[in-house]
Amino acid sequence: MSNIIVLGAGMVGSAMAIDLSKKHKVTVTDLSEDRLKFVKNKCGDLTTLQLDVTDIAQLQSTIKSFDLVICAVPGFLGFETLRRIIEAEKNVIDISFFPENSLELDAYAKEKGVTAIVDCGVAPGMDNIILGYYNEKLKLNFFECLVGGLPKVKKWPFLYKAPFSPMDVIEEYTRPARYVENGHVIVREPLTDSEFLEFEHIGTLESFNSDGLRSIIFTMPHIKNMKEKTLRYPGHVEYVRVLKETGFFSTEKINVKGQEVSPLDFTSKILFKEWKLGETEPELTVMRVTVKGTNDKGVEETVVYNLYDEYDPKTQTSSMARTTGYTATAAANLFLEGLFTEKGVFPPELIGKHEVVFNYFMNYLKERNIHYVKS
Repeated sequence: MSNIIVLGAGMVGSAMAIDLSKKHKVTVTDLSEDRLKFVKNKCGDLTTLQLDVTDIAQLQSTIKSFDLVICAVPGFLGFETLRRIIEAEKNVIDISFFPENSLELDAYAKEKGVTAIVDCGVAPGMDNIILGYYNEKLKLNFFECLVGGLPKVKKWPFLYKAPFSPMDVIEEYTRPARYVENGHVIVREPLTDSEFLEFEHIGTLESFNSDGLRSIIFTMPHIKNMKEKTLRYPGHVEYVRVLKETGFFSTEKINVKGQEVSPLDFTSKILFKEWKLGETEPELTVMRVTVKGTNDKGVEETVVYNLYDEYDPKTQTSSMARTTGYTATAAANLFLEGLFTEKGVFPPELIGKHEVVFNYFMNYLKERNIHYVKS
């Protein structure tokens, strides 16, 4: 039994803490006392602790006695928090999905003798694991990930609820989208190149450009065509683009009756109520990962993995928390069992290349009723 600390008691952080508590001693931290009380009521086996991760001295003194750190803080705090964890010479699994390039900390992690597995969720996360595994099997020339988290009930006008912070969703809608075409990195506006696609169990969904490739752009430069697109119910994209094009996502302050107001802050406040997913509200996660390449006989192969997962009423755990969080707890257990011991910063595609690791993730998730179906 290991001693683990989870930084962040949000929807995903709490799910990870509860999952890990089945085998380990777990402490979960958050700035919000209300979130800590909620998690403690849900799972009495956990120890809770109020912590401000921006207080560097407090953060580093708090984590020093633990065997492993799980970092599930909001994206805007992620990079700096990860850097401070590495500075404290603690091994870490990170799912904060910050916009910065985690590989910039690789040399520092090696210097400190730290293993940091980052971006370890559903996407980025399991799509990277699949890509890393098949990169060893085939000479790949194509990778595509289509992914979305959606409410089961379509409420007009946005037909959407966010299983995480609306601010992070808006970041996805405003950050330039990078993809790789014929070996060149292409930068496009997000929410563009929308397509209607059919998915089993759901029907028609709309895909659009988003900046989801992240580390893969740097770790898999030999794959000439790579793209990640986000999935939503048809109609959502147009409404969001209207908000974006009319300035509702702007950070430039405007004067309203003598008050300086950020349109983005105002929009986030409105959308937080509109998009907030209830703790027990049914939702789903859908993902399709496609890789293409030639095998050792020079024959072209296409491999597709489909994921469809729903809210679990028995454990009252959202699908996004399950599919994201349990990928990270798989990585935690994998590391603690000594199946991956390399030092440095590792996005999932760099650990998924090992067959024992790939199989471990697939089996761990299957045990939790999360199924990636290969065709």
